[in-house]
Amino acid sequence: MARLEFPTLIELSALLRRGELSPVELTEHYLDRIGQYNPTLNAYIEVTAERARATAHAAEASLAAGDIRSPLHGVPLALKDLIDVQGLTTSGGSRIFQNAPGAVRDATVARRLFDAGTVLLGKTHMVEFAYGGAGINHHHGTPWNPWDASTPRLPGGSSSGSGVAVAADLAPAALGSDTGGSVRIPAAFGGFVGLKPTYGRVSNAGVMPLDPRLDSVGPMCRSVADAMLLYNIISGPDADDAKTLKQPIQGPVDDLHAEIAGCRVCIPREYFWDEVDPEVEASVRATAQVFADLGVYVDEISMDELNRLAELREEKSLTAAEAYAHFERELTERIDDFDPIVSRRMLDGREISAADYLRLLRLWQELCRDTWRAMEDVDALLTPTTPIPPAPVAEIDDSGSEYFRVNGLCLRNTSAANLLGLCAISLPCGFTDNGLPIGLQLIGRPFEEHRLLRLAQAFESATEWHQWHPDLGDFE
Repeated sequence: MARLEFPTLIELSALLRRGELSPVELTEHYLDRIGQYNPTLNAYIEVTAERARATAHAAEASLAAGDIRSPLHGVPLALKDLIDVQGLTTSGGSRIFQNAPGAVRDATVARRLFDAGTVLLGKTHMVEFAYGGAGINHHHGTPWNPWDASTPRLPGGSSSGSGVAVAADLAPAALGSDTGGSVRIPAAFGGFVGLKPTYGRVSNAGVMPLDPRLDSVGPMCRSVADAMLLYNIISGPDADDAKTLKQPIQGPVDDLHAEIAGCRVCIPREYFWDEVDPEVEASVRATAQVFADLGVYVDEISMDELNRLAELREEKSLTAAEAYAHFERELTERIDDFDPIVSRRMLDGREISAADYLRLLRLWQELCRDTWRAMEDVDALLTPTTPIPPAPVAEIDDSGSEYFRVNGLCLRNTSAANLLGLCAISLPCGFTDNGLPIGLQLIGRPFEEHRLLRLAQAFESATEWHQWHPDLGDFE
């Protein structure tokens, strides 16, 4: 079998097509890694080994017969445990639903991946009901960020298990969901790529909601090209999700290497730089020269819309209102079974009146409109993904004020893209002196994933940060 060292999806696809690796061998490789490292890293809540082996054998037979469904036919992946898979429980990271009956059918994103021939390794851990950016789960355990074997550090949330699975190569890629940064925060803390598509680009049918105005399913993987592959498979109109039917029609991304010279990437002066760790700021600002060397016009700009964003975020949370509305029954009947850091935030939504909700919704819609206009001649904003590197879990894991402060910091920069209706991607752009990854965030105009991915690909090709991986020797 070919030697596998943190392979990309592109590399695995090539090995499978050339016959240098079989889907069965590849699946067993990942099941072995999961068996070896998951007891400590806690990435998976459920490993679907029997199903994975059966799917891998079927894929091997299909490939041998020349029946290739997609570039990812025979490639194993993981799914966050709020994505329905027929016959499997969707727990949403909560013990409230841990014994619920299996889903009656696949979520649209899962079905599209399975139709493409991918192999499901299992469902991954997450923050309860996806409501948190730090990655902590008090009931099922917080996944261990593999970049520090001596100190448990934040994995980033809410797609914490998917993030650790990708960072530690317990899966070559995974899907997460992103309501305020839940794909990009784990990507920044894990040193890999995380893409948040524009809201409505990817179907949410069969995905447990947190805030149906903002929820976005996105790829978590080791390269921009991998993100493109997954995005092409999972995106597009879906009759089961009307929101996807109202979006501009766009074909798959087919050329990541299109010319980017002459594009404009801007560093906003406002909002994104408060309380930024000095090492994070230095690494992210250094990326401006990389883009300049690629022929991209880079400048700093002021955006009054970001000041309005900061002010609106101080108002009552519409996400809390949406979450409370969805989980009102569970909060009423089983409040003691909630993780307290989640129930406390959801209960804030109980205090929001219909008048306040509609007033704030109108203000957010106006701000989105004004931001889109302000970005008409800006191809991407360049910011830190998170203001801080991953902190030790013990420093904030007390359900008190320090948790909520750090959780807010984790979410601040990433949530801007969700709240303003934009697309965004996180890329590795450096490391702290003690070896912790730092994430660069590029925020693009709505429905311009093509341009965003091309800018990200150019940066990745000009740097080597994506080739760095954690040493798992100390976890053995």
